[in-house]
Amino acid sequence: MHSLVLKAFLTLFVVMDPIGLAPVFLGLAGNRPPSELKRIAGKAVLVAGGLLVAFGVGGARLLQHLGISMDAFRVAGGILLFLIAVDMVLAQNERETAEEEAESRSRADISVFPLAIPMIAGPGTLASLMILAGEAEAYPWGVALVLGMAALVLLLSYVALRVATSVARVLGRTGVNVVTRVLGVLLAALAVQYVADGARHLLG
Repeated sequence: MHSLVLKAFLTLFVVMDPIGLAPVFLGLAGNRPPSELKRIAGKAVLVAGGLLVAFGVGGARLLQHLGISMDAFRVAGGILLFLIAVDMVLAQNERETAEEEAESRSRADISVFPLAIPMIAGPGTLASLMILAGEAEAYPWGVALVLGMAALVLLLSYVALRVATSVARVLGRTGVNVVTRVLGVLLAALAVQYVADGARHLLG
């Protein structure tokens, strides 16, 4: 049980990357007043949290309805996470396309897009949560614990967004890149493990 809790926290922390959110958030909304920054951060975390709960609770039923096994999803999710990890290691962790970024800057409210989706609750986060929820079904209250870890990481993400100015000033661009690269290596190893576990059950 303790290993599940630790694995869930570390996985979701690495994928959501609260530290990496800070400079991106500043780039999108750094010129807005503090009260508006607080509102945007809160709304983004709430929207992302609702999406994570929906996928954590109903993700398995969705896969079953589509005829997709959890092992197949584990392999697909592992490949997706590995690609994200490569971008993180190369410090190319762009969470949105140039067109999406331009659109987000022209919108008055950036809390839902691109902050909540895809920056906080992106494909990698949703895939990780569904895989963890599938593994947690073997434990009493396992899914609830996974969702609890997701809530904790979301809280850390909110804190990171609220102190984004201070974090960016202390770490600098180089510091953020260093942290992101270290987390990327850990995510790559986890992604390989997901693919190996899924493939072993599919082929076995």
